[in-house]
Order: sequence, then C-alpha cells, then structure tokens
Amino acid sequence: MTSADLADLINDNIASFPLTPPRVPEPESAERRSYRTIWISDVHLGTKGCNAGLLIDFLDHTDSETIYLVGDIIDGWRLKKKFYWPAAHNDIVWRIMKRARRGTRVVYIPGNHDEMLRQFTGLNFGGIEIRRAAFHDTADGRRLMVLHGDEFDAVMLSHRWLAFVGDHAYHLMMKLNVTVNAFRRWLGKPYWSLSKAAKHKVKNAVEFIGKYEEVVARAAGERGVDGVVCGHIHTAEFRVFEHNGRPIEYWNDGDWVEGCNALVEHHDGRMEILHWADEIKRREAGGDPATRPATADRPREAA
Repeated sequence: MTSADLADLINDNIASFPLTPPRVPEPESAERRSYRTIWISDVHLGTKGCNAGLLIDFLDHTDSETIYLVGDIIDGWRLKKKFYWPAAHNDIVWRIMKRARRGTRVVYIPGNHDEMLRQFTGLNFGGIEIRRAAFHDTADGRRLMVLHGDEFDAVMLSHRWLAFVGDHAYHLMMKLNVTVNAFRRWLGKPYWSLSKAAKHKVKNAVEFIGKYEEVVARAAGERGVDGVVCGHIHTAEFRVFEHNGRPIEYWNDGDWVEGCNALVEHHDGRMEILHWADEIKRREAGGDPATRPATADRPREAA
C-alpha cells in the first residue's frame, strides 16, 4: 500500500466517523477573539502535565483563519510507557477536528514527541495538513519559517538517550507541579508553573535557551526569511537578532504544560504572545478580553 492509498483510507474513515460530543461542550454564548493565525505547540496530550482545561478554554474563546500545531501535540514517548488519555484530551482533539471541518486551515508540524507522525508528511487527514515545516506570510508582508525546533537541539541530535533521561526527570517535576497547583486552587490562587520558575533560576537552563534562540534565528536568516516560529523548549519568547545586516524575528509559542501560551497574528499582521492564565484572570476580573486593544510584543534584546 502506498502513502497515498493509506491517506485515502484514513480520510475515508475520518469522513465517515461521527464527531462524538465532547465531555465539556463548547459554550454557545462565548464571545470569541478573532485572529488571522494562531500557533500552539507542546500540548503533550497523553500526559498528566497537559493543562487541558486551560487549552479548552483558549479554544472556546478564540477563532482564526489558520492554526498551526507546532509539534509535541501528542506525547508518543509517554504513551509508549503508559497509556493515559482522559476525556479532556479527547475534547481538545474534538475541537481541533471541528475547526478543520468548518473551514479553518489546520497545519500539523510534528515534533520529537509525536515524531511517529512525520512519516505522513505531505498528506492530509480529515482536513489537517501534515508538514515537516511550513512558511507563513503575514498580513503585513513578512515571511516566517514555522517548525518545531528539535532540529536545533544539541542534546536531541547528539545524545538522544540523554533526552529520554531528561524527559523522565521533567515529568517527575510535572507531577509535582500538578500537586502544587491543586493546593493553590484550594487556596483560591491562580495557576503558577513550578518548573518554569525553576528553569529561569538555573543559570545553565538560561544559557541553553539563549543559545538555542540564537541558533534557530540564524538558520532562519540563512534561509532568507524574515523570522521563525518554533516551540520545543517550553519558553514563550520574542527576540530580534541580526543576520548579515538584516533583522530576524524569533518567536516561540511556548507550551500548554508550564506557561500555557499561544502566539497569535492579528488581522493587520501584528503578532502577540498570549499567556492564557493571565487572560482568564483578566476576564474574571470583569475586563472584556475580546475587545481589549491589541499591542504587538516588544522583543527582548539579543545579546
């Protein structure tokens, strides 16, 4: 069977398979923010660290012409060790599939944790395009390269076994993070990421992130584009680097384990990183996030 035959078979099954109503239904009266493009990554469905509730809330309060799933949406590494798939994770898949069905362009760029899907690059399943990487043209004329980013991770490239060890340690911290936030909710406090706070306190982690951002931006400059959007390191960020006298934008859309971030493009081409826990806090305080004036993020200065 060829890849094209396999794609046709899967598409036929998807087309005939009814979308089972989610456990948490979409709110009919929710006001949605309209964006031209949304980027999300590092959801890690199939793990207890996934902040499914926050992502469901995000999907229920936003809409876009295009959505990029920039890798590690499903955590195949963890699912191989132990199957974990609660109803909330199914609700996320349901919402993404529904967007594809109603005409939203959905582009899935697998990462290292869902690398098993890379074999389907170039195919289209139920309206979801599978790509190894993509190029995105913003409304104001910039051309951005979109990829997960594990291609530039020295640990992934040179010491894959170490990446698996690090993944195990990371998920132990995620379990602790769940416990800490359950206690915070009991106290009436908002979500807070233990691992994110620790990562920004550790000098080696800060140095790794800075070097990673520089390498990814340089690769974008060498390809002649105006910038890059990636994920992988669970650190939402906007920086501007210089390559051969040209500014190169580096955007990282964060994750839905620690920071619960998304990158969005407004209809005029402006881009913004959303920290969704803060957006919920603002909404619950009585603000109207759907009509809040949008401002482009300011870049952190490149060293």
